Amino acid sequence: MYRPLPAYLTIKKSEVEGLGLFATEDIPFQTNLGISHYFSSMHGETIRTPLGGFYNHSENPNCYSLINTEFAELVTLREIDAGEELTTFYSINPLKLP
Repeated sequence: MYRPLPAYLTIKKSEVEGLGLFATEDIPFQTNLGISHYFSSMHGETIRTPLGGFYNHSENPNCYSLINTEFAELVTLREIDAGEELTTFYSINPLKLP
């Protein structure tokens, strides 16, 4: 069965900006949370998944984007506690490693 987000993540109001991505249970260090963006070489587009559409920026992130030529995956930089918002460091290009 398709799930737009892993069962251990949810979307709710963020203190950073708008809505954010939050852990509903503890998530271990270096957990691959799934694909956040697809890259379309045919059209030169980046397509966000629900996972990629709701994480916010932080100067002290707890996740990063693992990028290859076809997609980017969101990976934890440390253990994430239940209730904690997932964040990455991004600027003009949100898919750069902090």
